[in-house]
Amino acid sequence: MRTFLLIYLTAISAFFGFAQDCNTYFAMEEGISSQITSYDKKDRPVAIVDYKITDVRNENGAKIAKISSTVKDEKGELIATSDYDVSCKGDKISIDFKSMMSPQLFEQYNDMDFEITGNDIEIPNNLSVGDKLPDSNMEMTMNMGGMNMKMNVAMKDRSVTGKESVTTPAGTFDCVVITYTSEFKMGMTKSGTAKQWLSKGVGMVKQEDYNGNGKLTSSSLLTAFNK
Repeated sequence: MRTFLLIYLTAISAFFGFAQDCNTYFAMEEGISSQITSYDKKDRPVAIVDYKITDVRNENGAKIAKISSTVKDEKGELIATSDYDVSCKGDKISIDFKSMMSPQLFEQYNDMDFEITGNDIEIPNNLSVGDKLPDSNMEMTMNMGGMNMKMNVAMKDRSVTGKESVTTPAGTFDCVVITYTSEFKMGMTKSGTAKQWLSKGVGMVKQEDYNGNGKLTSSSLLTAFNK
């Protein structure tokens, strides 16, 4: 089950035209699209997620982008589609907790009835090395033959640990590096760590996930970005 824990900080929104500086680690403009490809521990592609900003609106003092995503397996077969919101208000970006649902989890539970709750992922508009970021979690309740089962995915101890330049098929990006502890609960609790690279005006460029022994279990890479 640990192999299904690919937590995404879906970097697909561009915010602009606000009194606050929302045009930082995300871009929020209708029509922007991006693609994240996920790989297993042997660097073999296992899923491709295409994102597109389909709507941008102002609501209650916040700027909100609607994100549509399409998840396909390595053969290009459709696994799932979903929509969620990214908002900018004050000095931070908030990403719908549903974005923490990994492609593998979508595939495994797509035929079941389930309910998802949690708290959003927050990213300040200004990040400096040493900053501590809020935790985030997602709880999924599934109906399995009349029996409810719960699964929890959490991002804890998030902090900004450095700055690096990263090259992907989508280009070369100057990034801040965020590390955190990942926790997966479904009967048993399994913990690991993750490392993310975020670029201004783009979002997530790269992610690596490690198990409790520090061994790489999966990775994700920005493979396309179009304005």
